[in-house]
Amino acid sequence: MAVVEHQGKTFEVDEDGFLANLDEWGPEWVDYVKELEGIKELNDDHWKVIHMLQDYFKKNGIAPMVRILSKVTGFKLKYIYELFPSGPGKGACKMAGLPKPTGCV
Repeated sequence: MAVVEHQGKTFEVDEDGFLANLDEWGPEWVDYVKELEGIKELNDDHWKVIHMLQDYFKKNGIAPMVRILSKVTGFKLKYIYELFPSGPGKGACKMAGLPKPTGCV
């Protein structure tokens, strides 16, 4: 596994840069991915998506399908892409500290 350092913290990541251990997730990780995504500021909608993804993952052991993410948050897919430019699988799941979703390219 590769290692990423940001703001004095070290994170183990997989070959695609996803956090290897959700327990390492925290503000430093969010800030790191935010920079990768080119997001200047996180708003309440970003956090709604992040927390929904984490809750779903903790209950089900996988990331939700985009359809479920959209339904639970009430956000259209287009808006989720505005929040997370690289998409719900790559950007949002990465920021939430989840492993890379299956079928994510």
